[in-house]
Amino acid sequence: MSESLPLSGFRIGVTAARKVEEQVALLQRRGATVEWAPALSTDPNHVEDDELRAATEDVLSRPVDMFLATTGIGMKAWFAAAERWGTLPELLAALESAEILARGPKSVGALRRYGLRELWAPESECFEDVLLHLRGRSLDGMRIVVQEHGQSLSMVAHALRRQGADVTTVTVYRVESADDPEPMFKLIDLIADGELDAVTFTSAPAVAALMEAAGSTGRREDVVSAFQADVIASCVGPVTAAAFEMWGVPTIYPERSRLAAMVKQLEAELPSRRSGLAIELAGGHQLLLHGDDVLLDGVDVKLSPAPAAVLQALVANPGNVVSRQALLAMLPSGTASSEHAVEMAVARLRAALGTRAVQTVVKRGYRLAVGV
Repeated sequence: MSESLPLSGFRIGVTAARKVEEQVALLQRRGATVEWAPALSTDPNHVEDDELRAATEDVLSRPVDMFLATTGIGMKAWFAAAERWGTLPELLAALESAEILARGPKSVGALRRYGLRELWAPESECFEDVLLHLRGRSLDGMRIVVQEHGQSLSMVAHALRRQGADVTTVTVYRVESADDPEPMFKLIDLIADGELDAVTFTSAPAVAALMEAAGSTGRREDVVSAFQADVIASCVGPVTAAAFEMWGVPTIYPERSRLAAMVKQLEAELPSRRSGLAIELAGGHQLLLHGDDVLLDGVDVKLSPAPAAVLQALVANPGNVVSRQALLAMLPSGTASSEHAVEMAVARLRAALGTRAVQTVVKRGYRLAVGV
């Protein structure tokens, strides 16, 4: 019976600390063997009550012109704490009078539950797009309050201050590393040795924690190489996937940032990769990748290491944009360390697959031109 299950024979690592039982059950019901190693503490969202209260009093001390909400869990924790202190009505009134921008649907939901309405939220759920939305705007003299999401947003605060804003950051919770690092060390060895087919990630801090642990054991390069080769880095959404960009790791993530959608994507992706990845390009051309072999309309295509690395990054999420910075990190060691090297690799890939196979997305990067 198990032979007919879509993930039968696949071994998948899980790094989540929250909702892990649900994720493991979803994978095992589809036949997967699961290796669980929490990257973060099983109680990762630790709230420093005294620090949060002091930050809240600072927020209430002066009028707020703009509020940036980044996470649903952070907003809920902040409002719950304010309710305990008896300052929730004042906090809601202060935020209600401000222009509210929210990163995604979870923070929007938390705001609306308390009667607050966002003025704008990006479809991408990326905080970078919130900043892009503000980039051409004069923020001189505006007081902006930013809710941090477990990791410091000090660089965001600096960027807003350069536009003239008076920025206050509110740290609702801190993300803590796993209490016992041994399972993570074991998972790192499994990844580095190519003994897993995929590893799932549900938060950017989990990616950072895994890479930090891999660095401490001297296996970071092995882990990156494994992810660039045969082990799939499966992320719940673009925010988590973006944490891999600096390492040059290709990722896959579903259109909707949901746990079930991530598992569903793996259910289709892993079997297709085992039998060879087939992609229909724009214009009706058929691209087939099987191991190191690349065929276009049945004809073998020879690629040197740099364009092959670019292709690998682009096919991880066919049709999605991959930044120049991410592609640069993917290029083989020893390649020139400038974006010109990326442009040259893309040019060679276009020469091999056709000029329309890779599209340039202005100011963002490149994507594979897939058929519709």
